[in-house]
Amino acid sequence: MSDQQKKLELVIEKLLSEIGEDPKREGLLRTPKRVAKSWEFLTSGYRANIDTVINDAIFNETCDEMVVINNIDFYSVCEHHLIPFFGKAHVAYIPNGKVVGLSKIPRIVDVFARRLQVQERMTQQIAKTLNEVLSPRGVAVVIEANHMCMQMRGVEKQNAYTTTSSMTGLFREDEKTRKEFLNIISVGKL
Repeated sequence: MSDQQKKLELVIEKLLSEIGEDPKREGLLRTPKRVAKSWEFLTSGYRANIDTVINDAIFNETCDEMVVINNIDFYSVCEHHLIPFFGKAHVAYIPNGKVVGLSKIPRIVDVFARRLQVQERMTQQIAKTLNEVLSPRGVAVVIEANHMCMQMRGVEKQNAYTTTSSMTGLFREDEKTRKEFLNIISVGKL
């Protein structure tokens, strides 16, 4: 067990006491350990390295048409309330002599989702990373998410979801390209 995990367990035990629970109650005896392991996973994006994630899976290709990966499931934690938000990311790029292994795009989404986040920043981080590693002609990222901090507490709007986008290059400059991407993701449900 790591020092970090031990510290997290103590914090969780203290939290349970502070909210009026008995951390020694049978159902809660192993909760600090489980929660500590959970938080290590939910924040594993802080320890991830993009170069390791991509793992040299960038290939020279003459392809110059849009590459789109739709409906990438993700789960994250709102940094304002430490409550989950989750949804789908839609990511596209237009190659400029290089392509990336398709599985690397969902992995990049996970790197940024597995941090304390706001959806707006996460959307930009994904687009910026693809721009940096591929130097493509453009990148588009749209994220649609349900925020439990809006559904469980606060305004309590269970059917509200949030959409954010980040567009670079041709997706930002060329309306036809942007529209093609938005059409693909609106009908791209399997």
